[in-house]
Amino acid sequence: MTSTSYVNHKKYIKLAPKQYEVWAEWILEYKQYKYPDDLELVSGLIRDNLTTDFCPPKYRAKNLGNPLFGHCYHSTQAMYYFFQDANLKVMSAPCEVADHHWWLQDGDTIIDVTGDQYELLSVNPPYEKGKESKWYGWKNRPHRKTQNLMKLIQPSANLYFKKYKEKPKKEY
Repeated sequence: MTSTSYVNHKKYIKLAPKQYEVWAEWILEYKQYKYPDDLELVSGLIRDNLTTDFCPPKYRAKNLGNPLFGHCYHSTQAMYYFFQDANLKVMSAPCEVADHHWWLQDGDTIIDVTGDQYELLSVNPPYEKGKESKWYGWKNRPHRKTQNLMKLIQPSANLYFKKYKEKPKKEY
């Protein structure tokens, strides 16, 4: 493991049209892993800690026979942050079995922690349609699921809630 890093999930309130304020945040303080040396280790840790509660509800039925199905987003996001200093590209593409599939790329090397799900589905991953992407969500912030998954993988990490002030009331 290398340097200490942070994954922040800020809590915003809309005060007026186009005016937002951060009033609190969830912060994960963790140690990055060394890329590419720890790639197989981290991939295995991620796969070993995936449970159906991380899977979006609309994909849980398909996940029962395919334990990697529905986990590509938060697994890829966790991998990205564990190797944040590696400058990996975030990629996604529409796919025939779900809305989108997510993975990382290092040049021409595809890093797909949940790619094996496609073997059970007898379809190819949509890599040829992939485009560099931004994370889903408000201001591309990391998902709370990702922080929880990272904490499971690295129990020594510190996940805490920091409140800067009372949640403001909307003024519009």
